[in-house]
Amino acid sequence: MSPVLLLATSILGIMPYMLAFAAGAMLYVVVEELVPEYSQGEHSNIGTIGFALGFVLMMVLDVVLG
Repeated sequence: MSPVLLLATSILGIMPYMLAFAAGAMLYVVVEELVPEYSQGEHSNIGTIGFALGFVLMMVLDVVLG
């Protein structure tokens, strides 16, 4: 069996967590870089944290109400 197949089967259990981390990193980059209003001023992380909290709230509501 090739090493790639062994690696793929060994990380299969943590793959959802790795994908969730990658998605979170992508959201952070999009909000921080592509929405310029969030990164203006002295406290540029407040807008990003607000976006993240709103996103988490919407996901929780989607799961609870859906």
